[in-house]
Amino acid sequence: MVVSTVLLSGLVVGGVSWLLVAQIREGLLDSRVQAATAEAEDETTQAGERLLTSSGSDFDVAAQLDQVAAPLNQRGAVRGYEVLLVRSDVALTQPLDEVGSVSSPGVDADSIPTSLREHFLSDGQLAWTWTRMPVADESGGTTSVPAIVVGTQLRIPADDGPYTLYFLFPLTQEEETLALVARSTVLAAALLVVLIGGVSWVVARQVVTPIRMARRVAERLASGRLQERLRVTGEDDLGRLASSFNQMASNLQRQIQQLEELSRVQRRFVADVSHELRTPLTTVRMAGDVLHDARGDFDAPTARAAELLQVELDRFERLLGELLEISRYDAGAVALEVEDVDLRQVARRVVDQTASLALSSGVHVRVVEPARRCRAEVDPRRIERIVRNLVTNAIDHAESRDVVVSVDADDHSVAIAVRDHGVGLAPGESAMVFNRFWRADPARARTTGGTGLGLSIALEDAHLHGGWLQAWGTPGGGSQFRLTVPRRAGDQLSHSPIPLLPADAEPAR
Repeated sequence: MVVSTVLLSGLVVGGVSWLLVAQIREGLLDSRVQAATAEAEDETTQAGERLLTSSGSDFDVAAQLDQVAAPLNQRGAVRGYEVLLVRSDVALTQPLDEVGSVSSPGVDADSIPTSLREHFLSDGQLAWTWTRMPVADESGGTTSVPAIVVGTQLRIPADDGPYTLYFLFPLTQEEETLALVARSTVLAAALLVVLIGGVSWVVARQVVTPIRMARRVAERLASGRLQERLRVTGEDDLGRLASSFNQMASNLQRQIQQLEELSRVQRRFVADVSHELRTPLTTVRMAGDVLHDARGDFDAPTARAAELLQVELDRFERLLGELLEISRYDAGAVALEVEDVDLRQVARRVVDQTASLALSSGVHVRVVEPARRCRAEVDPRRIERIVRNLVTNAIDHAESRDVVVSVDADDHSVAIAVRDHGVGLAPGESAMVFNRFWRADPARARTTGGTGLGLSIALEDAHLHGGWLQAWGTPGGGSQFRLTVPRRAGDQLSHSPIPLLPADAEPAR
C-alpha cells in the first residue's frame, strides 16, 4: 500500500509540478514579451523624434543612422538589450552584416530570423518573434541563449527607403529564474512525495499492525493454543473486529473441547465395552466349542445351528479384536516394532495363507515381483495384516477373476499393489472405502464375513509407517489398492514405484 501510494502520489505531484512550471514559464515569457514590445516601441518613438528635430541640419544618412543607434546602444547596455538598424528592402538572400547596417557592438546579424525580415518587406507594423543570440559567458567565451527580437520600422529623413530597427532582448534572467523555479519545484515535489510516503506508512502500520496480531493469534489457534486472544483497544472498527475474533475463538475453543470430550468418552466407551465383552465372549466361546464338537449327536437343524453359532462367534471375536485395535489407535497407544523385511516374502506368505479362500472362490492369485530385493524397515506383523486385508477383499470382490499382487521398489520406497477385475468402485468411493464400517453395497453377500473395520485399521497401519494406502477403481473394471512405505523408517515419501492407475486400465482412463 505504501509503494502504490508513493507511486501514485509521485505521478500526481509530478504532473502538478510540470503544470505549475509550465504556467510560470508562460507567465514569465508573456511578461517579458509585453515589456520588450513596449520598450521597443517607446525607443522607436524617441528615435523618430530625435530625427525630426535634427532634420533641418545638414546630416547625411550615415550620420543620422549613428544619431539613432548611439543613444540606443547606450541605453541597451544599461537595460540589457542590443539593437540592429538596417534597410527593410534588403533581399532575404543577402546577409545583414553586408549591407551597411548599424548595430550594437558584437551583435550577430544571423540572430534575426528570416521570417521577421520577410514581414517588414510588406508590412511596417511592429512584430516580434523568438530567436537565439550569442552572449558572453563567465569563461570569456560566448554561449547561445534564447531571446526575443522585436522589429519596428523607422524613416530616415536623409534616405527615402524604410529602415527596420531590431531590438534583441536576451532571456538569460528569465531562464535562470525558470531554472530556479524548476529546481525548487522538483525539490518540493520530492519532499512532498517522501512526506506522503511517510504518512501512508504510519497509517498503513496503524491498520496492518492489528491485522498482523490477528494473523499471529490465528496461527497460534491453528497450532492448538486455543487460549490465545487478541487485545482489545478502543471501540472503533478494529476494536470491534478484535472483540468478534475473541468471541469466535472462545466459541471454537468451547466446541473443540466439547468434541474432544465426546471423542474421549466415545473412545473410552469402545475400549471399556470391548474389554468387558472379553469375559462373556470367552464363556460363550467355550460353550459354542462344546456344542460344535458334539454336533454329530444332534439332529440336522440343531447341528446346523451349532455350526452357524461357531461362524458368528469367529466373526464376533474378530470384530472385538479390531475394536480394541481401533481404540488403541484413537488413544495414541500404538508403537511400531521395526525390522528390515523383504516385502516380496510378505506378499508370497499372504498369498499362501489365502490360497484356500481363493480356491473356494474360484479365484487365481498370482504375485508379480522384481528380481531385486524389496527391503524396508517396517513392522512385519502390521504390513502383513494390511496386505492380507487387501488380498481377502480382492478375492471377495473379484467375481472369479484373477487377482494380481505386484511388488516393486526404488531407492526411496517400496510398494505393494493388489489388483482385481471385479465389481470395482464408483466415483468418489475410493476415498470413502477407508471409512469405518463403510460398505459400497450393504446388501451384497460377504464370503469372508468382514467387519467393516479392516481397511480403516490398514490405513492407520500405513500412516503409522509414514506411508500411503490409496485406492483406485471403476465400475465393472475392478479396483487396485496400493500400499507404499519408505525404505527407511522416518523418511518422507514423494512418489511410489507402482502407479496407482493400472496399466491395463489406461484405455478406460
